[in-house]
Amino acid sequence: MNLSLWGIALIVFLMNVPFGYWRENTMRFSYQWFLSIHIPVPIIIAFRVFAGIGWYYVTFPVLAGAFFLGQLIGGKIHSLLVRYAGTQVSSCLFLDLVKIANTYRSGKDGAQQP
Repeated sequence: MNLSLWGIALIVFLMNVPFGYWRENTMRFSYQWFLSIHIPVPIIIAFRVFAGIGWYYVTFPVLAGAFFLGQLIGGKIHSLLVRYAGTQVSSCLFLDLVKIANTYRSGKDGAQQP
C-alpha cells in the first residue's frame, strides 16, 4: 500500500468520527468512554505499519491531529443531532443517520408518502 501521509491522515480522521460520536454519548472517564478513545489506536498503528510511512517525527503531529479532529467532529455531530434531529439518538452514528433518513423519507409525522 503506497499512500501519502495526508491520505493516511484522512483515513484516520474518517475512522475516528464514529468513535467520537460514540464518546459523546458516554459518561466521561467511564469504561465506554475509554474504549471509544482507545479502540482506534491499534487499528491506526497497524494501518501505519502496513502503509509503510515509518515512524518519522513529522508523522506524529499529523496523525495525532487527524485522530483528535475526528473525535471532536464526531462529538459535534452527536451534539447537533441531539439538538436538531427531532428524534432520540443513540451511540451509533450509522444507525442514527439511517433512522433520520427514514424519518425524513417517510415524513415527520410517520405517515408513508408514495
